[in-house]
Amino acid sequence: MSAQKQSRGEIAAVLLASRAAFASTALFSCLVNILMLTGPLFMLQVYDRVLTSGSVPTLVALTGIVMALYAYYGFLEYLRARILVRIGRRVEEKLRDRVFDSMAEHSLRRTQGIGGQPINDLATIRQFLSGQGPFAFLDMPWVPIYLLVIFLMHWVLGVAAVIAAVVIFILAVWSEKATRGPLAEANSAIVKSSIMTDESRRNSEALHSLGMRGAIRKKWSDMQQLALDHQTIANDVGGSLSAASRVLRLMVQSGILALGAYLALQHEISAGAVIAASIIMGRALAPVEQAVASWQQFLGFRKAIERLGIILASVPAVAHRMKLPAPSGKLEVENLIVQMAGTEKPVLHGITFSVEPGKGIGIIGPTGAGKSTLARALVGVMPITRGTVRLDGATHDQRDIDEAGKLIGYLPQDIQLFDGTAAQNIARFEVGADPTKIVQAAQLANVHDLIMRLPMGYDTPLGENGARLSAGQRQRVALARCLYGDPVLFVLDEPNSNLDAEGEAALDRAIRVSMERGASVVVIAHRPSALASIQQILVLSEGRTVALGPRDEILKRVLNRPTTGEARPAPPPAKPTLIQAH
Repeated sequence: MSAQKQSRGEIAAVLLASRAAFASTALFSCLVNILMLTGPLFMLQVYDRVLTSGSVPTLVALTGIVMALYAYYGFLEYLRARILVRIGRRVEEKLRDRVFDSMAEHSLRRTQGIGGQPINDLATIRQFLSGQGPFAFLDMPWVPIYLLVIFLMHWVLGVAAVIAAVVIFILAVWSEKATRGPLAEANSAIVKSSIMTDESRRNSEALHSLGMRGAIRKKWSDMQQLALDHQTIANDVGGSLSAASRVLRLMVQSGILALGAYLALQHEISAGAVIAASIIMGRALAPVEQAVASWQQFLGFRKAIERLGIILASVPAVAHRMKLPAPSGKLEVENLIVQMAGTEKPVLHGITFSVEPGKGIGIIGPTGAGKSTLARALVGVMPITRGTVRLDGATHDQRDIDEAGKLIGYLPQDIQLFDGTAAQNIARFEVGADPTKIVQAAQLANVHDLIMRLPMGYDTPLGENGARLSAGQRQRVALARCLYGDPVLFVLDEPNSNLDAEGEAALDRAIRVSMERGASVVVIAHRPSALASIQQILVLSEGRTVALGPRDEILKRVLNRPTTGEARPAPPPAKPTLIQAH
């Protein structure tokens, strides 16, 4: 099976799950198109029977039948529209969790050019399935039948109708080829512009304070302009061909009427057949014209399926894992190697250490040593090239993602809060979270009093990324979130970077309490004050282990600094110094 077919498989499976609904829609479309012959046949009977016979009862009876058929037609149109809306809704409901997980996974992988595009593609698929576009394709098979009816009236009318349908179909194919390139360029530019928009929002302070707004706006505007230019080209081409299709349809309808009138004057068809042929011709060309008008939407729908299929295929669905026993907290790192995609040199080279439950290890080293990469690998958000990270013997992927996450307290260097209340952020948005546990985590992080001073206490919305809080306050709320649920493993990356003396005291107390209840703790820090409760130290340099041993001995021997105050790493020794912990 080709990669392209594999990429579409998951979406195709979801669409196939709605095959009964599609079949019902096709059946209703069949009835709708049959009922569309009501008008022409009525006109044929009025001109050929009623007017010639002068029978009012016949006119009344025909009118009553036609009104009933039109009412039934409207009911069927309503039903098939509702069914398509439900199909679009079902597709989104079935795929949205997978799409969200895939988007989040690619964000972890730092994949370029994706951003929020998967969500937009899912919306495009739903909107097309729920709109008028599918009707053109459902009605298209009836075009030959309508043409056959016209042939039955007179072969000259049938030939003229076929020629017109072929010309309009050629316009549709031309439209697809003419708009394919510009639409692809426009979509690519829109994705890049969307990513830049998100970056600008996240870094608004830097834009303003460093005088970067004009330069970034220029870059963003150029990207928007590029998308606009290509979109305009596609719209101009598509719009002109769509207008030409509509004009041609009107001309054909009138031409058929004129041709029919000529044949009627030659006594080859009746006057009713002239009107009926014109109406049927309009109906025969309507699906083709609708397809031309919806062609850009269809192209967007098709591209969205291709892009989304590739994204889903690149992140396989996570299989359900058997629930493992609750771990005690023993962390084992064996020959860990991490290499970024597209790079030749690993970021981490053969890192090996272990932390027993109730113990802690500090990770120090110069900037660029790989400390944050190690932290991300320990919590499972950085793909591991080789080696293992085990918690009580199990790797992170041997547990369900959410189950593994609840066992870990992670405080990243880049604090990320969500648009929700203080309580929701601390409780990790757990549904039905225990308020007592929320308050306990806040108190342990020494942020309870701060939260109580907010306008609505724990129910205060913090805004996007905790916009209502200062950097230090965000770090303390994030520390409370890290402590929530009593995890068995803590990974703290620069946890005191924005803390004052009171915050550092709370941090040290939280580390001590966590280790006392049996959790293992990994602390990455430049300031040794965050390592006061840690038993051993691992020193990194250029992704390699330089030293490993008891805290005080390492800080004195490797850093050549007192055990308190700012740490200034010394140049790494010629050979690694490994001091085994007692």
